[in-house]
Amino acid sequence: MRSLLVFCLLSFVTPGLSLAQTAPELKVIKDIGYRRGDDLTAYEAERCKLDLTLPPAAEKPFATYVWFYGGGLKNGGKNLASEHCAEIAASFARAGIAVVVPDYRLSPKAQYPAYVDDAAAAFAWTVRNIARHGGDPRKVFIGGHSAGGYLALMVGFDASRLKPYDLSLKDVAGIAQVSGQVFTHYTIREERGQGRYRVTSDEAAPAFHVQKTLPPVFSLYSDNDMIGRAEENQFLVAMLKGAGHVETYSLKALGTDHGSVGHNLRFGEDPGHKAIVQFIRKQSASR
Repeated sequence: MRSLLVFCLLSFVTPGLSLAQTAPELKVIKDIGYRRGDDLTAYEAERCKLDLTLPPAAEKPFATYVWFYGGGLKNGGKNLASEHCAEIAASFARAGIAVVVPDYRLSPKAQYPAYVDDAAAAFAWTVRNIARHGGDPRKVFIGGHSAGGYLALMVGFDASRLKPYDLSLKDVAGIAQVSGQVFTHYTIREERGQGRYRVTSDEAAPAFHVQKTLPPVFSLYSDNDMIGRAEENQFLVAMLKGAGHVETYSLKALGTDHGSVGHNLRFGEDPGHKAIVQFIRKQSASR
């Protein structure tokens, strides 16, 4: 009986296709320039591009998640297999959330605040353009892994980053970041001639900008994270709550490390993936 059922199911599949291949395809638009103008440098024109992954048959207008990969502000790319960007984007798109994955300029070829400004420009592009693709510009979230989490926090915490685009922190629906650095990033310290472990918290640190009125924040980090990173995220959560920030959430992902806590988001059954989807849906409902 079981064999007959399997045969009947397979008989409805187009020859040459597997059952998995019959799932609705995601629409991906690649290499959209999010910075425009005649004054762009060659490096800006090369790096300031993004990929947009749209959910299949989603209710419209849908929420959007702007995702920045890690790499210490020195390495990384949206097309690198090791970053799993396309897979992460697909996993959230299948949950009904569009995903924007930007490239950004990297150190030492570019130095602070260039990569933060790129992150802000990519977010601004999304707010201004997502409606034409079926998204809700009031429901644009921002996040990322490691250095990408740092960029998301800087854009979502420091109001001066969005001001050049006539946007404010109220335009950030929420921040869902993974193991981001909350003090001044160690690469920025290195650019200044400081040591990697010389802790600094100035205007280049998300922690410097903590206040009660920031957008909702979700922080995901690992139980076996890189040195000091779990503690930084725990510190951020504590300071936000201490400042009276109400929408502060966090999750320590068990059985992960600094890399896998972010890369596992490509799996729909991953606890971190589920928590971020829940966070986005909850915050979207109130906008």
